Amino acid sequence: MATDDDLTAPLGQGQPKNPRLVIPPLVPRAIAAALGLCLAIFVLWVVFGNDPLGGEPSAVVSAHVEPVGPKANAGVPASSPQIKSVPDAHGTAAHDDAEKPPGSKTVTIIDGMSGKRQEVVIGQPAPGAGPAPPTAETSGLDQRLIETTRHGPIPKIASDGARAADVYARHAAPGGKTDGPRIAIVVSGLGVGASGTSEALAKLPGPVTLGFAPYGIDLERWVARARGEGHEVLLQVPMEPFEYPDNDPGPQTLLTALRPEQNVDRLHWFMSRFGGYVGITNFMGARFTAIDQALAPVVREAARRGLIYFDDGSSPRSLASQLASTSNAAYAKADIPLDAVPTPAEIDAALSRLEALAHERGVAIGVATSLPVSIDRISQWSRASEARGIVLVPLSAVASKPKSS
Repeated sequence: MATDDDLTAPLGQGQPKNPRLVIPPLVPRAIAAALGLCLAIFVLWVVFGNDPLGGEPSAVVSAHVEPVGPKANAGVPASSPQIKSVPDAHGTAAHDDAEKPPGSKTVTIIDGMSGKRQEVVIGQPAPGAGPAPPTAETSGLDQRLIETTRHGPIPKIASDGARAADVYARHAAPGGKTDGPRIAIVVSGLGVGASGTSEALAKLPGPVTLGFAPYGIDLERWVARARGEGHEVLLQVPMEPFEYPDNDPGPQTLLTALRPEQNVDRLHWFMSRFGGYVGITNFMGARFTAIDQALAPVVREAARRGLIYFDDGSSPRSLASQLASTSNAAYAKADIPLDAVPTPAEIDAALSRLEALAHERGVAIGVATSLPVSIDRISQWSRASEARGIVLVPLSAVASKPKSS
């Protein structure tokens, strides 16, 4: 029960008070001292650390450094980088191109602290350092079929009418079986992975046609090897799918939103990636190949340059067949995808269907990707197919021919 004193006492008077947290005066001083010490260490590191890159990631390359000049270069392998100093960031010293090895490149290195510039001259590989990249001559390319563009060399029809689809076609070996149901198989996606490409070249027989993606490394060397081992080669051209850009085939993809001349220019970029192919084929492109205004200029350009247009059959709405007929283009289309379900049993079943179709029509075309399981099953099937009367042929042997002009 409250007393009179409780009722008459002012509010807050006579009640116990909460104790306040009292920070010792030395704590803020210790924190301030620690922050000051960190700042001092950072300033000293910046001033005396001698790191012009400011902590940015860097790589160290071992290089043989010699002054540039005829005498200084004596006895130095051509593959060794050579460094030549330039007076300052705005120096006007001219490059002496006569002192650089033929085909060499110059890389400029700028010191981030002083602005001093150094030029690293990288020469061609020394003899025996490795095979040189293939040229038109060493790759077996026909100079009559080459046109130089701003993107590089691309195919053309020679003045005497020779076409890449004929000149680079693989012909049957003398004494080989020529009568019976004919089957052509195209394996695509090569040139991107070295192991997969090497496995395909090691296991697949020569009549199998190989499609190379345009984004691979060392494409000219891979293609030269493939052609040297008897394979016909196709250039895969990325085209717009329905899900673009969520599903993006890659840089320079042919798009329905671009003008025809823009897509043809992009096509020339793809054509310049390597040479020696008999034709081009779509990579993706379900949307692009279904629109006349987009696909027609591409098919016409393929015909104008003496190439086969191969439809991989991935899109039922593709207009390639009709456009090839009106453009007088050499043309072929895949009948059966062999690894839509990439398991050994399903691939074997697809090969059996392809074989049955060849017996029924006389000709059939299969298409597969360069998956290890696909390469393995096609390789095993090919070894046994001849005993069953099947003739395995390259794509050019079953493609329609353009009418003579």
